Amino acid sequence: MSKGKGPYTCGLDAAVDVVGGKWKPMILWALHVGGTLRFGELRRHVSGVSEKVLSQQLRELEADGIVHREVYGEVPPRVEYSLTDLGETLNTALLPLGEWGDRHMRELIDRKHPNEAHRA
Repeated sequence: MSKGKGPYTCGLDAAVDVVGGKWKPMILWALHVGGTLRFGELRRHVSGVSEKVLSQQLRELEADGIVHREVYGEVPPRVEYSLTDLGETLNTALLPLGEWGDRHMRELIDRKHPNEAHRA
């Protein structure tokens, strides 16, 4: 399990505990779009994440049953990450949130950075 709390007060509390933070939703989306990925590939898909943070977030997602880590007995070792069935259902639940963000991104940017509005 991730470093979250529990017992939870409601379903949203449990979901936010599993997917909370900046990087976990981005990791889930990268695995959704890219399928099974090696660590380096995943890092390229999740722009801006450090190797340390990506590794930590992947361990937490694996502990929560969201991500599967497959280690191949090769030299050098090959490690691949993919979504579990539980991870796929979580991604499905996140799709409406991403669509909301797409619809309102311009407004959110304008509110957070009013001096930069309409420069594009």
